[in-house]
Amino acid sequence: MTSPAHAPSWSAPFDGDLTADLDLALRLADAADAVAMSRFDAADLAVQTKPDASPVTEADLATERAIRGILAAERPADGVLGEEFGTSGEAARQWIIDPIDGTANYLKGIPMWTTLIALAIDGVPRVGVASQPALGRRWWGATGLGAWTDVPGGAPKRLSVSGVAAVAEASVSFQSIAQWDEVGRSGDLLRLSRAVWRDRGYGDTWPYMLLAEGRLEFVAEFGVKEYDIAALVPIITEAGGRFTDIDGADSIATRSSLATNGLLHDDFLALLNTDTETDR
Repeated sequence: MTSPAHAPSWSAPFDGDLTADLDLALRLADAADAVAMSRFDAADLAVQTKPDASPVTEADLATERAIRGILAAERPADGVLGEEFGTSGEAARQWIIDPIDGTANYLKGIPMWTTLIALAIDGVPRVGVASQPALGRRWWGATGLGAWTDVPGGAPKRLSVSGVAAVAEASVSFQSIAQWDEVGRSGDLLRLSRAVWRDRGYGDTWPYMLLAEGRLEFVAEFGVKEYDIAALVPIITEAGGRFTDIDGADSIATRSSLATNGLLHDDFLALLNTDTETDR
């Protein structure tokens, strides 16, 4: 990935046609859903602990292998970055994969987990799919092609962020108190909670999709890796929102994220980056 210091602007014009890439990403999600669902809530699910102390299941590994197998056959020149098997290939086109975002939920039989598939071109996430097969939901988007979600029994619905233009009227998701506390920003979180209409810690991918649907105005978290958030960027931006790191930089490599409805992005940046002694 492009380093943060030299990251291109995500609002830079892009004149390519991503239709074929988005179609492939959706087919990758179909294959991933089939593999992941085949072992979901299985009594004999194999679980290991990775060096970073996070869990990984046999389904995480099998799902990423399935995605990589299709990419090797259909996009052999593209690079791949996956949570479980690292980076392969060196290319301006890189597929970024989290086979099961929310592994802790998956292994507990909780249906709030997501397969995330993105395509970054020259360091900019341009295609994204977020699939939650246990809940029967999927969201997708690509630069110039809009952002969409499936509607049971109906045609896909185009996504659009909310028009809320006042922080005091905003509904926000902060993911978890522990994340903010670990980076010494619990005071910022408290100040945020006092400033908005409603705050909740929904967690993982789902609140970002609620934002893209116009149901939230703000989602932020810390400790995220590229594969946790790359797929979310084109969905949110094509829905009219804005996605940066917590300091306002166009980057998925700085281990923080801030997504908003766009109208309130600068206001939230100012709120979170105002140092006051009474908050800390």
